[in-house]
Amino acid sequence: MALGFLFGGGVGSEVHGLEMYRTHSVMRDLYEQVSKWTGMTVGQILEEELPEPQEERQSAGTVRETALALGIHDVLAEQGLHPAVLGGLSLGAMTASCLAGSIGRQELFEMLVHARHTPELPPEEPEQGLTLAFAPTDGDLAAAYRGEGRPGVYLSGDFGPTADGAMRILMLSGERAALDALAADLPPGTVAPLPGRPIAVHSPLRRHFREFMAPYIDAMPFKAPEVPLVSCLERKTLTTAKDVQELFDRNSTDPISLVDVCEEMKDQGVRLGLIMGGSIPDGILRFPFPVVHVDKPEHIHQVLNSVYEFGIDLSPAQAR
Repeated sequence: MALGFLFGGGVGSEVHGLEMYRTHSVMRDLYEQVSKWTGMTVGQILEEELPEPQEERQSAGTVRETALALGIHDVLAEQGLHPAVLGGLSLGAMTASCLAGSIGRQELFEMLVHARHTPELPPEEPEQGLTLAFAPTDGDLAAAYRGEGRPGVYLSGDFGPTADGAMRILMLSGERAALDALAADLPPGTVAPLPGRPIAVHSPLRRHFREFMAPYIDAMPFKAPEVPLVSCLERKTLTTAKDVQELFDRNSTDPISLVDVCEEMKDQGVRLGLIMGGSIPDGILRFPFPVVHVDKPEHIHQVLNSVYEFGIDLSPAQAR
């Protein structure tokens, strides 16, 4: 029975991990390293207000989320807990790639910092946004929510069924006006806008970001994963350096699926998943294996108990 590490992809301004940082010296050491690699202070990485220009804010947010995820990994590694399988959504997929040995930590953070130089869209471009959509658990989701016949709306994420199985949660990206019009045409509660998220992630509207980042990503020294690494862009385990490079390249414009990640992790033998950080809410979603959320010191004891309870084999992989 295998232990899987799962990394979420949400990039917000929320502060997570303060208690872990204060409790564990290995996490403080990591943040000092990240500060040197990024030019950000530890305070900026950990808890200070993010900068206002949108691409700079997004970049700083990715540094914050990635530092937290890697820090939690390092805390667990001190306890002898190493993943046999790695997977993640969006930014979390890139973090997982780093821990699988496909790219170094410094190279990953330097890439995240480089992204702040992405040219801002002209002010005349339509305002962008994100929303969650709550759909039936059966039926053709793509046909119902991809936006056919409704320009400016894209199905950018599938988070799968809720814990009670009552509905399925999707993420829609697009032009804010088009998303608002969609919400007005659907029954109340079907669509929930996400405030403070003005970037249409995982949609064609991020093409300019993908094109800006492509030369940088092409020059990064990717290697084949040393630990099974699951894609979030299709149901697939990545096995080559080229696979990982393509994940990094496509990540900004292609839709993501937590369902594909989890089902592939299950096929790889995962019977207990640790969800690293706070970007995947606790108790909201259904998973095909038991999960434990880890973002506070008290969660470490819970993890150790769960590993013992499920008889997880900790001998195989040693993630980076």
